[in-house]
Amino acid sequence: MTSPDPEPRGTAGVDARGNPFPGDTPPAEGGVSGISTPEPPELRHAWGTWPAWLVVLLCVAVSLMLIGVIIALAV
Repeated sequence: MTSPDPEPRGTAGVDARGNPFPGDTPPAEGGVSGISTPEPPELRHAWGTWPAWLVVLLCVAVSLMLIGVIIALAV
């Protein structure tokens, strides 16, 4: 069984500080050049105007109900 941290002076291919000599190690990863299957196109469909009007109408209705409750409690 080998030592996980060998003595740098007794290890071939390293300098006195334990660093490998240039050219002794393989190059770094090149990364992934592409994907194996094409991705589906992104969905670009917006909601449209009717959901925005529905949200506005709901906010107005809730606001009117809260104003009605405040007025009813104040009287």
